[in-house]
Amino acid sequence: MRWIKRIVVVLVVVFALFYLFTRPADAADAVKSAFGAVGNGLDAVVTFFTSLTS
Repeated sequence: MRWIKRIVVVLVVVFALFYLFTRPADAADAVKSAFGAVGNGLDAVVTFFTSLTS
């Protein structure tokens, strides 16, 4: 079972590197949107707790 996990991880890394080198602008947009979503989620959590304390 351990070797299956290792193969899957290697395939994901190879795909990510392939995507990064063949379409760098699209890869950058994907990272920006992912971190933007995380940032928006953190802003919502902070707003929620701020409203609780007010």
